[in-house]
Amino acid sequence: MKQIVSTHNLSKRYQGKYCVEDLNISVEEGEIYGFLGPNGAGKSTTLKMILGLTRPNNGIVSVFGKEFNKNRRLILSQTGSLIESPSYYGHLTGLENMRIVQRLREVPEKNVMEALKIVRLDKQIDKKVNQYSLGMKQRLGIAMALMSFPKLLILDEPTNGLDPAGIGEIRELIKSLPERYGITVLISSHLLTEIEQIATSVGIINNGRMMFQGSMAELKDKSHSTIMIKTRNNKLAQELLYSKGFYSMQRGDSLVFENLMDEEIIQANRSLVTANIDVLRIEENKKSLEDIFLDLTGKEKSL
Repeated sequence: MKQIVSTHNLSKRYQGKYCVEDLNISVEEGEIYGFLGPNGAGKSTTLKMILGLTRPNNGIVSVFGKEFNKNRRLILSQTGSLIESPSYYGHLTGLENMRIVQRLREVPEKNVMEALKIVRLDKQIDKKVNQYSLGMKQRLGIAMALMSFPKLLILDEPTNGLDPAGIGEIRELIKSLPERYGITVLISSHLLTEIEQIATSVGIINNGRMMFQGSMAELKDKSHSTIMIKTRNNKLAQELLYSKGFYSMQRGDSLVFENLMDEEIIQANRSLVTANIDVLRIEENKKSLEDIFLDLTGKEKSL
């Protein structure tokens, strides 16, 4: 696959402290890349460096296989973005705002209405933006970013502050972009549940460092299951099963076993019953993606 965005040891310091440190991002063509992390993890700073809005202290940004510093105009002409919150003139209509961006980006007339149709604002074009709901303003911002039908779309927390219906609309819109228009999407969020539903790959950042990068399938593979067995005499059960080759840890009122296959669970249960140790409960405990995210980013951090 062709790399659309890549960074090498990207770093940014403010007042001597790193907010992004040695970050290596790899976004491939046609992906929806979810850039995840708690608030303050360095997501917005990273996206601003990729777009040339903030100068890194160290590292290299490449977009479309070209170094950003040497190909700035070419890269930005093929990139759309919405960082933090959309910019607009509230006293102008949606269409008037779009026309301003059209002139700045020098795109054809037909692109204006096409972008408004994609975000389902084509019936609201004559309404002043001050009268738009928060969700409509977000959709207008995305329409502005989409107007040039870029190869790369960068969205920073695009569902922030939206109600569930608005979040659902933005989610379905983003999911359609790679297949319908060949647009690669890089989207940041602090909500794992949001990214889980749309992303094909993820990068998880915490305190400016990459904690995980890979496909959603690879992230889910980290959610290995444990088996918990509760008996009337856990100490005796643990000793017996250890002698049979089953290693366990005591957690609360249960014994916890890692990576047991079904046949091994049957054997362990049979050994306990044969030794007249009453088995009260056997249950599987599988880490959710939320648990994995919290493990990677630190449970004390707010999401």
